Amino acid sequence: MTAADQIAMGRALELAAEAAAASEIPVGAVVLDAEGRIVAEGRNNREATHDPTGHAEIEALRAAAASVGSWNLEGHTLVVTLEPCVMCAGAILQARVGRVVFGAWDEKAGAAGSMYDVLRDRRLPHRAEVIGGVDTHAATALLRDFFEQRR
Repeated sequence: MTAADQIAMGRALELAAEAAAASEIPVGAVVLDAEGRIVAEGRNNREATHDPTGHAEIEALRAAAASVGSWNLEGHTLVVTLEPCVMCAGAILQARVGRVVFGAWDEKAGAAGSMYDVLRDRRLPHRAEVIGGVDTHAATALLRDFFEQRR
């Protein structure tokens, strides 16, 4: 993990907190270019947009593609507060993102090593390096607090 990954995780956690304040599941994501600069960010917005694909990773990937002028994000890193789901893992691979750094593990729906391992599946034409458990306590606390307030 790099210093840029750690800075990006800090920003992703801020975005997750913004999502929670907007009554969205608190997940934030940031895309870094090959030099470690933030080129895009996103947060969950399914409730506001009524869009089932409104996950933080999808929002960040869309913004990154627009920012760099290409769907191909080879050499980029996605930093996200929660382990990507199957949908997001598929989008990450379609965008050719080379690295994924995430915070909290998702034992119920994670697709980067816990429930599934889509991002590193050797049967697929593209794979991503995965670094999980970065700032996991902070990411998990945001999720836990969000769901406890709704019970």
